[in-house]
Amino acid sequence: MFDLKEIATAGMILFAVIDIVGGLPIVISLRNKVGHIQSEKASLVAGLLMIAFLFIGEEILNLIGIDVNSFSVAGAIVIFFLAIEMILGITLYQDEAPSTASIVPLAFPIIAGAGTLTTVLSLRAEFAVQNIIVAIVGNILIVYLFLKSSKRIESFLGASGIGIVRKVFGVILLAIAVKLFATNIRILINA
Repeated sequence: MFDLKEIATAGMILFAVIDIVGGLPIVISLRNKVGHIQSEKASLVAGLLMIAFLFIGEEILNLIGIDVNSFSVAGAIVIFFLAIEMILGITLYQDEAPSTASIVPLAFPIIAGAGTLTTVLSLRAEFAVQNIIVAIVGNILIVYLFLKSSKRIESFLGASGIGIVRKVFGVILLAIAVKLFATNIRILINA
């Protein structure tokens, strides 16, 4: 059944990986370029993408001969580098700047990017599916609220406030990556 501790833990992990607070400068930049952000559409598509990957991601992996624990170890490494980017304020991976704030740059890869989809599948190795779905829905609601109120958040936090929040979540994400790596590498070694 539903486990509040699992929902809270999975929710915090997803919140740190989605990093809507750290992605706020990107969202603000997009809004300034194109004038309007499609918050509802982007949130809905990102949520559906994460839930779909939760169910079919493992089958895709099985099709190519990779188990969930191996994928989780790889995901932990990706999450580790995302955390390093957040903490140090560097960019290890740079994508082209989008020209419109439609589904493509907002829902994917900003909200439901490679790190998020990897995390969703990695969570499946540790948590019950229904708890992950509740965590995804909760995070999508938070993302929606952040997208809708990006102007107010920008004026309230300022650039330095957003930077501080990003670094704090980077440290949390780094700890999550280490735990995810340790748990799944132990399973692989003992198998």
